[in-house]
Amino acid sequence: MDLPDDTRAGLLANVAPGDNSPALSVSELSGALKRTIETTFGVVRVRGEISGFKRHSSGHCYFSLKDESACMDAVIWRTSAGALAFRPEDGAEVVATGKLTTYPGRSKYQIVIDRMELAGEGALLALLERRRKALAAEGLFAPERKRRLPFLPRVIGVVTSPTGAVIRDILHRLADRCPTHVVVWPVPVQGEGAPAKVAAAIRGFAAMEPGGAVPRPDLLIVARGGGSIEDLWAFNEEEVVRAAAECPIPLISAVGHETDTTLIDHASDLRAPTPTAAAELAVPVRAELLAQLAEFMHRAQHCVSRRADRARERLELTACRWLEPQALFAPASQRLDDAGERLPRSLAARAGSARADMNLVAGRLRRDLIDQRVARLSDKLEAAWTMAMLVHPERPLSRGFARVTAPDGRTLTRAGDARAESLVTLHFADGAVAAAPAPEGRALRTPGPAVERKARRPYIAPQPGLFDAGEE
Repeated sequence: MDLPDDTRAGLLANVAPGDNSPALSVSELSGALKRTIETTFGVVRVRGEISGFKRHSSGHCYFSLKDESACMDAVIWRTSAGALAFRPEDGAEVVATGKLTTYPGRSKYQIVIDRMELAGEGALLALLERRRKALAAEGLFAPERKRRLPFLPRVIGVVTSPTGAVIRDILHRLADRCPTHVVVWPVPVQGEGAPAKVAAAIRGFAAMEPGGAVPRPDLLIVARGGGSIEDLWAFNEEEVVRAAAECPIPLISAVGHETDTTLIDHASDLRAPTPTAAAELAVPVRAELLAQLAEFMHRAQHCVSRRADRARERLELTACRWLEPQALFAPASQRLDDAGERLPRSLAARAGSARADMNLVAGRLRRDLIDQRVARLSDKLEAAWTMAMLVHPERPLSRGFARVTAPDGRTLTRAGDARAESLVTLHFADGAVAAAPAPEGRALRTPGPAVERKARRPYIAPQPGLFDAGEE
C-alpha cells in the first residue's frame, strides 16, 4: 500500500531533480573546512598564555594558548621544537607564528606553530622568576650546598666560546697572577642548542677520570660576555642550572657584566661579576705568595733568634749563681789528701797484725804433723772405696744374680711390680736379656731337686769408721 506524498515527507530525504545542493559526507565537509581555514589564515601570529604543555616521546609538543575568554589548541612539530630559543612551560606568555588548520578526527581547529617567542621582556622576566622559585624550592640554590674553592688549583677548566674576548681575558689574567694549566671546552654561548652544549660541557668535565689523557680540572669557570637578557637566556635554562648544581667540581659562574644575573649564578659555588674577576678569584697572585713566604721565613728566623737570645740570657743568669769550681771540689780534694796520708800508716799496721797472727799459728804448721794428717785421711779414703765396691749393685751379678728393670730404667724389687710390666730386662754380668713376665697364677716349670748349696757370705774385714776424726 503506497503512502501519500505528504505522509512520507520528513521520514525520507527527498532528492529533487535538478537540486544543486546535494548532501555532503562528514569527511567532505571536514576537508572543505580545512581547506577554507588554511587558505584564509595561511600565516597568523597569536598572543596568549601557554597552558597544559606536554612534550610527546616523538618530540612533538602539544598545548593550548589562552587569554581571558578563549583558548586554542596548538602543536609544534619536532623539527620546529628543536629550534626554539627557550623551553616552553605553563604560564609563559608568548607570541606564536604559524598557520591555522583543523583536526578532522576531533572536529577542532588548531594552530601549527613554526616560531614562538616570549611576549616582551616582562613575560621573559615573569618566566625567569617562576623558574627561579621552582628550582629554589628543590634546594638547588641552598647555601649549604656551596663548596669552598681550592686555594691553588693545578688545572682549571673553562666552558666558554673559543673565539670571543672572554677566553683571552681569562688566560691573560691567569698568566699575570699565577700561571696554571687551563683546559677549554668550546661551546656556543647563545642561540639554538647552546643550553644543551653548555650542560654537556659541565657534565663532561665532571666525568673525567683523574690521571687520564686530559687532566681533570680542580676548578671550573663557566663564562660569557655581557648582553641582553635574551642573549644570556641559555644560562637560565633548567638543564644548565641542574648541571651546575650537580657538578662535583667547584664551579665559578662568570656570565655577563656585574649587573647581569642568571640562574646559573645561584646554582654555582661562587659568582664572579665578570670573566676577568673569575680568573682573579680562581688563583692567588704568585708574587704575593712569594712575598708572604719570604715574610714567614723572616718571622721564623726572628722567632728562632729571639728564642736563642732568651735561652742565652737564662743560661748566663743561672751560671752567675753557680759556685766556683775550686769551691765545689775543695772538700773532696781535702778528704783525698787526708786519705792519702793515712793509707801508708794503715797498710803498715795491717801488715804487722797479719805477721803477728802468722807467728801464732806457725808452731802448729810442722811438716810431720801435716804428713800424719794426710796419712790418716788416705787410709780413710781407701777404706771408703773398698766399702763402695762391696755394696755396688753390679757386684752380685758376677756371682750368678740378675737385676730386673722396667722399660723406664727403674729397678724392680717385687714380683708384683714385675708382673705389672709387659716387658722387663734381666741384667747379668755379661749383658742384658729382655723377658716377658708370666701372668699371675700361671705355674712355672722348676728344675728337679738339686743339691741345695749353702750360700757362703764373703768375709769383710773390719774397717775404721768413715767419719772417725782420728787424732790430731
